Amino acid sequence: MRGFLFFAISIPPIAFMAEPIKKKSPSGNQRRLLIEVAWEVCNQVGGIYTVIRSKVPAAVSEWGEDYLCIGPLVHRNYSAEFEPAEDYDHVFGQAVLRMRAAGFQVQYGRWLVSGSPKVLLLDPFQVFNNLTEIKYLLFEHHDINCPENDKLFDQCAAFGELVKVFHSFLAAEPEASEIRMTSHFHEWMAATCIPGIRKDSLPYRIVFTTHATLLGRYIAMNDVHFYERLPFYDWQKEARHFNVLGIAKAERAAAHGAHVFSTVSDVTALECRYLLGREPDVIVPNGLNIERFTALHEFQNLHKQYKDKIHEFVMGHFFQSYSFDLEKTLYFFISGRFEFRNKGFDITLEALARLNWKMHLEGLDTTVVMFLVTKQPFHSMNPYALQSRAMMEEIRQTTRSIERIVGDKLFYSVASSRENKLPNLNEFVDDYWRLRLRRILQSWKSDTLPLVVTHNLADDHSDEILNGIRSHGLLNHRNHKVKVVYHPDFIASTNPLFGMDYTQFVRGCHLGVFPSYYEPWGYTPLESIASGVPTITSDLSGFGDYVMKTMPEHEKNGIYVTQRRQQSFHDAAEELSDQMLAFVKQSRRDRISQRNQTERSSMLFDWEYLYENYRKCYLEG
Repeated sequence: MRGFLFFAISIPPIAFMAEPIKKKSPSGNQRRLLIEVAWEVCNQVGGIYTVIRSKVPAAVSEWGEDYLCIGPLVHRNYSAEFEPAEDYDHVFGQAVLRMRAAGFQVQYGRWLVSGSPKVLLLDPFQVFNNLTEIKYLLFEHHDINCPENDKLFDQCAAFGELVKVFHSFLAAEPEASEIRMTSHFHEWMAATCIPGIRKDSLPYRIVFTTHATLLGRYIAMNDVHFYERLPFYDWQKEARHFNVLGIAKAERAAAHGAHVFSTVSDVTALECRYLLGREPDVIVPNGLNIERFTALHEFQNLHKQYKDKIHEFVMGHFFQSYSFDLEKTLYFFISGRFEFRNKGFDITLEALARLNWKMHLEGLDTTVVMFLVTKQPFHSMNPYALQSRAMMEEIRQTTRSIERIVGDKLFYSVASSRENKLPNLNEFVDDYWRLRLRRILQSWKSDTLPLVVTHNLADDHSDEILNGIRSHGLLNHRNHKVKVVYHPDFIASTNPLFGMDYTQFVRGCHLGVFPSYYEPWGYTPLESIASGVPTITSDLSGFGDYVMKTMPEHEKNGIYVTQRRQQSFHDAAEELSDQMLAFVKQSRRDRISQRNQTERSSMLFDWEYLYENYRKCYLEG
């Protein structure tokens, strides 16, 4: 069989080559199978993991046991999300058994996420001894220039070959000829086998979804006029410039080889048209399993609970130098992968500097603390930040001890007194506790400015966020209305500074700020509103563009959209600062009302509604 690899073990002939598979026109009564292939299945490495995982319950509800996820076995901790199967009666299981009999090592079972779908994990390293032949055939048959010494591409090419082998075995099952089979591939990492599947005429309806074009991301990071110049780029010239020609060709081959080509937003559809050379057939906006975020009437209580934990961090971080009224403090945050300009960190810092000046100008007595959360190389947490947090905890424990002592003595004194006047509380605190508390406070208080970054960065001289903080003068001076905390690591419950996970942190904040320049979709603002937290996005993000087209009164629902498509950087920064200022000037009652509306509006982005777009991919065309 052409394009099929032969190993030292003996692989039996493939039965389906003996006679052609019977074709049957689709009908409502015909059995259907859906295979969904993604590099992020059981492999949390990016935003597509959230797409696949959150969509699983809707897919299982639609397809039941005839739904299979396929992912790579590339990390040791896969068992945390995987449970081996004991039942192989299904056609998927039968194909797995035949593949194992042919000498392949595969893991078949259940993905331990909501919906518990069937899952097949394929270890690409088992065919690395044939990697040269795999890459040669990609070039010989499909003109895909495989890069040298690219570990990710090598793994993806090997994984793709194994995915094609499984499709071959599944198509060879006797009952396969009576089944309409659809395979859906996400991103180029999972789709290197699409050209081979089409070349071998395997009986699958192929759907390919790109969530962001590779070239689009590279070019946007390096060209401030990306959208204006998009129709005029020479994709091969740009691919060579960024040394990604092979990957770009693999992505184009997948887009052109699919029966149905889709992407996540109209914004990304423009990239596909000019950089991949094919207009998407269907737009598939990303949703969330909103039920996972739903807290019903509890979400306001959860906001207060987690806001109090953020209060604790802020006291430990700032109150060593000076204090401000926490009841008049608002918590804003921006988070995501470190792409300084694409993700909007640059415009956010510019807008914060303007917000600080405007709040001073209007004499507002509110404080804004902005958290910048991303992942950057660091050596360790800043010892001063840890020490201040520890001292804060010691103050808490000391005051609680004093509280218990005073409480007991006060109760006894009041209960036994025959007079109607209150006792002097100072008399109930002995010298030991007075001195202890005074010493702690004296050793804790400092005249230095609060830190702007919580960690010791590996390269703080060239870090773009830190340099942006410095250049805009956002250095946490006492009289600043806007304070910043740069946290170059993702927030987790094991983090000693916050002591809560990211979703809890989001719930404790007041506003999410995500004014991206390049964002094919944008899960961070969607997760924000699902938690009942208003958000700012941009019209250059797929999510922001979708909101503007489908939700006319989006600001009433707590979703603000900064216009970046037709505005200069400085005009957009001015608009962003005005949006943040308007939020600051809201009354507490207005913010509570808006959180209620925001939480309710999030249901519009549930997969229960948005899965219909995927259904079009599978059943139409």
